[in-house]
Amino acid sequence: MRKNSVKNTRINGEVQKVLADIIRGEIKDPRIAPLTSVVAVEVAPDLKTCKAWISVFGDEQARKDTYAGLRSAEGYIKNQLARKINLRNTPEITFIMDQSIEYGVNMSRKIDEVISKMPEREDEGEEN
Repeated sequence: MRKNSVKNTRINGEVQKVLADIIRGEIKDPRIAPLTSVVAVEVAPDLKTCKAWISVFGDEQARKDTYAGLRSAEGYIKNQLARKINLRNTPEITFIMDQSIEYGVNMSRKIDEVISKMPEREDEGEEN
């Protein structure tokens, strides 16, 4: 199976959906932040490994705690994934912290600040 095949894309999407459901609703670890989302999932073509990009909305401590909570729950997550998705192999999950959502929120906030500090230009249309 090639990396970008339709089958691999479908498996990535299904694993991402199920992984998000497991993290959001089934893990009771208080270290995992409530605003944790699965941004992307990449399952290897041989179905043995899986990279899951996780985004946590919060400070650095919340990210560290969530990562520690997910690492300690890897066995449970893999077990639930095996029960919910019928794959030949259940992949070993590697969690990668993704900060792209937080980066986008911060950039949007900075753009709004710059725009609010700009003076109003009412005479733009009258110059021609």
